[in-house]
Amino acid sequence: MSVAEVDELWAAVGDPTRRRVLDVLLDRGEATATVLAAELPVTRQAVAKHLAVLDRAGLVEGRKRGREMRYAVRPERLDAAARSVAQVAAGWDVRLAAVKRIAEAAAAAHRAGSQTRKETR
Repeated sequence: MSVAEVDELWAAVGDPTRRRVLDVLLDRGEATATVLAAELPVTRQAVAKHLAVLDRAGLVEGRKRGREMRYAVRPERLDAAARSVAQVAAGWDVRLAAVKRIAEAAAAAHRAGSQTRKETR
């Protein structure tokens, strides 16, 4: 995945309404913007805009069926999104572990310094 694709993906899933759209689509299999709007606290026009963002990120695809445009989640892209999130989480886990080690070492040094001062009194 390119940096631009990752950025677009994060922007798409960073919005709670878009995540809810994905949840509803996963539950239903496919749905129109009108059906999605009936299940969400936003208008059909807002749903259409959220679907456009999700479509650009490759997370959903629309198929014309008669006069309706029906949307469904693209599972392979959702898997890629999950992998991307997992990679970022793993990177942060490493960083947080380093911060913890530094904080613990500083606390131990502080305790040792306090103990030394008590003994010399």
